[in-house]
Amino acid sequence: MTLNIIELRDVCKDFGEHKALIDMNFNVRKNEFVTLLGPSGCGKTTTLRLIGGFDHPTSGEILFEGENIENLPPYKRKVNTVFQKYALFPHMNVYNNIAFGLKVKKMNKRLIDKKINEMLSLVNLKGYESRSIDSLSGGQQQRIAIARALVNEPEVLLLDEPLGALDLKLRKGMQMELKRIQQSLGITFIFVTHDQEEALTMSDTIVVMKDGRLQQIGTPEDIYNEPQNAFVADFIGESTIIDGIMHEDYLVEFDGKKFKCVDRGFDKKEEVDVVIRPEDIKVVSPEEGMLIGVVKSVIFKGVHYEMIIKTGEHSFKIHSTKMAPQGERAGLIIEPNDIHIMKKGESEI
Repeated sequence: MTLNIIELRDVCKDFGEHKALIDMNFNVRKNEFVTLLGPSGCGKTTTLRLIGGFDHPTSGEILFEGENIENLPPYKRKVNTVFQKYALFPHMNVYNNIAFGLKVKKMNKRLIDKKINEMLSLVNLKGYESRSIDSLSGGQQQRIAIARALVNEPEVLLLDEPLGALDLKLRKGMQMELKRIQQSLGITFIFVTHDQEEALTMSDTIVVMKDGRLQQIGTPEDIYNEPQNAFVADFIGESTIIDGIMHEDYLVEFDGKKFKCVDRGFDKKEEVDVVIRPEDIKVVSPEEGMLIGVVKSVIFKGVHYEMIIKTGEHSFKIHSTKMAPQGERAGLIIEPNDIHIMKKGESEI
């Protein structure tokens, strides 16, 4: 029996001449929290709509537990969707909003009451049954939308940027709440966002997309620490991306100097992109540095200083708890494990 609950095989979606998705291939495992991540217009929501049955692929297959579900309407699929605007019924109270799908199924009232009590406990809103929707905060409305989707016991919950309308503090709290709910129920979540921090915080697996194409799939750690192309490196977190030359395996040149690295498999003298994260550069005295530069700017960020240090050829963004004053010379040390090499022009896998 397959561990994959959903599989996309060579899925393409055209809207007239616009290609929204191009050869999309990825699997979603059971009980996994998967995030579709990318900029606006990359095809995230289109992918979610295809899985939910609200649209149909131009070509390719979508499988649910090994079976093609292309001809199944949304209400027959074992999935439910939470939209960014929640789509709650304003004329109904909390109880009736959550109970709506169960009443359509003609479930008996005692069982409905039991399920609603369980859902309200799960989303920490027990006692809110009689509240009107308009009396709830944005975060509370979002929890009711989740409860309404989960009460129908879907095997997969689809979430289309459900935190987008919340303020920053509430949004961060709901990230933890969603992860808690997913883990407590043990069901599959497929979550859409353009927020990199949100994806890194919540996900078991991240699917990075751009212009309708898959860029990289991996754990948050893999995506952040080992980006497969310059787009992923630049989109996930912050990076300095500069030109380099691979002289041989494990030896790269940039900024006029040679550095040991952990990458191999490139041609000799091949031009490459070198990716270095701001937190991976150590600031030392000029005498100790592998590179020497001048501090162009310093911003205090609370837990660290953000500095721009310009060397002979490049400007490096650095996050450090040690501050070098603006205008002074400073040395930089970069360890081999913190130098990431990728081929020039790589934009997709």
